[in-house]
Amino acid sequence: MHRPATRRTPARGSRRRALARLACAALAGLGVGAPAQAAAWDLAVLMRLLAARGSGEASFDQTKTLAMLDAPIESSGTLRYAPPDYLEMRTLKPRPEKVVVQGARITVEVDGHSRRFDLDQAPAVGALVGGIRATLGGDLGALQRAYRVSLGGDEALWTLALVPRLPAARERVSEIDISGSGAWLRSIAIFEADGDHSLMRLHRLRQR
Repeated sequence: MHRPATRRTPARGSRRRALARLACAALAGLGVGAPAQAAAWDLAVLMRLLAARGSGEASFDQTKTLAMLDAPIESSGTLRYAPPDYLEMRTLKPRPEKVVVQGARITVEVDGHSRRFDLDQAPAVGALVGGIRATLGGDLGALQRAYRVSLGGDEALWTLALVPRLPAARERVSEIDISGSGAWLRSIAIFEADGDHSLMRLHRLRQR
């Protein structure tokens, strides 16, 4: 049953405000902050946090699930980012491999052989790299130009869902989900249009 709201008298409201101020003063004197009102949380706030963090490095372990294979492929290595556009993925297991992206150029090194090409030549790779770099750099404009972006969760545990806008990219990559906590990334999940998918878990991310 609905109960009518109780009206507070001006005197009672004044007493409550005075007690609240007294409590805040007491907590401040003890070096304890009074509970703050929850700050607004949205995509712009997240991007500012990420941009302020700057460069960083993480170790990773990755699981790739391919329809043509009976068992997933496991790999591990390091991931490094330096603003504004440097991204390096160094795989240590199961075999050494290094991928470096800077600007519009990507370099792949495997078994002592190096191959270079422009991201424009590979829309799917460009979409993947662009999403990760724009997220790490907190570049909201670049992110929204290349993807339909949705944010879930809160600052303690958030997830960005990125759907490529470019049809040529969507033919290969249907969605990228990036999760994190505050200004740090925890995982990157890639869902390909053919049903294959991968999950990269990031560890020991540290500022450089």
